[in-house]
Amino acid sequence: MIARPHVIVLPGGGYAFRAEHEGEPVAAWLRSLGLDATVLDYPVKTRNPGPIDAMRMRVAELRAAGVERLGVLGFSAGGHLAGHAAALGLVDAAVLCYPVISMITATHGGSRRELLGHWATPWARASTSVEKLVTPSMPPTFVWHTAEDASVPLEHPYLLAQALARHGVPHALHVYPRGRHGLGMVTGIEGGEHAGIAANWTRDCEEWLRELGWVD
Repeated sequence: MIARPHVIVLPGGGYAFRAEHEGEPVAAWLRSLGLDATVLDYPVKTRNPGPIDAMRMRVAELRAAGVERLGVLGFSAGGHLAGHAAALGLVDAAVLCYPVISMITATHGGSRRELLGHWATPWARASTSVEKLVTPSMPPTFVWHTAEDASVPLEHPYLLAQALARHGVPHALHVYPRGRHGLGMVTGIEGGEHAGIAANWTRDCEEWLRELGWVD
């Protein structure tokens, strides 16, 4: 029997902690679509390459278990880790939710300091900036963000989208007009009442996964 597609969920938290509302509730939603999904407790307050090495190990475990279609879904700093994994060719599809993309820009400074330290060299910052790592072999990528995000500005998804387009990588980019950073599934305390159509991201992502043939 062919294993179902499996999605690794990476919560955000600025590489300092892992936000619970961006973990198991998201994996449960993915399972409701007929996918397998698990949350990776990647190391935080840990310098590069600690998080990406943890991702490599989890990918190796799942591949050894017979998973052929492997995706990743990450939020904020978890979105950075997801994008990094996708750019390195570790997965077959990526969903990036209000992701930190660049370590070159002034923000998100907290994620950069946790991952690279206070005095990161230009080389270290460039080598962990997802937009600099994109190649034509990067897998299909779904990105969503909000225009009101005050923590990770729109510059991040736009830099990534430009790189994806430049290299001919199939992708979708959704920028919703309302909603603060850290929306997660956009329910309850996570800010659903102030997010407007950003609450549709799960619907839009499901349609994208269906177009890929991952969801019936």
